[in-house]
Amino acid sequence: MNKKIKILLLLVVIAVGGFFGARYYAYHGGKRDIQSEEAAFTITTKAIVAEFTSNADAANKKYLEKPVAISGTVTSVNDKEVIVDNAVNCNFSAADATIKKGQNVTIKGRVVGYDDLLGELKLDQCNQSNNK
Repeated sequence: MNKKIKILLLLVVIAVGGFFGARYYAYHGGKRDIQSEEAAFTITTKAIVAEFTSNADAANKKYLEKPVAISGTVTSVNDKEVIVDNAVNCNFSAADATIKKGQNVTIKGRVVGYDDLLGELKLDQCNQSNNK
């Protein structure tokens, strides 16, 4: 009986360790550094939003989870969130004090989805590529 309890305890420890290991990997292990990757697409905000508006499924297959460099005019800046051409919501890891409302910018980030309700494309891990 003592041997069965030891084996059962060992299996429980392995299962719990596997659970926490998988959870750690899901939250931390698969994180990409978008800024070190080359942009898969360089496009204007109007062109990319038009693609999502006309055919969201095709646009998702083309852009989703890929780094893109979008260019347009900043319409709103709120701490770590920058809205470009009232259509692209860019979330920065840290606030960028150099970005001002009305400025023409190129911002690189990862496409995370298109919000049909708001008509807004969402990017994360953004940073300013360059000024125009």
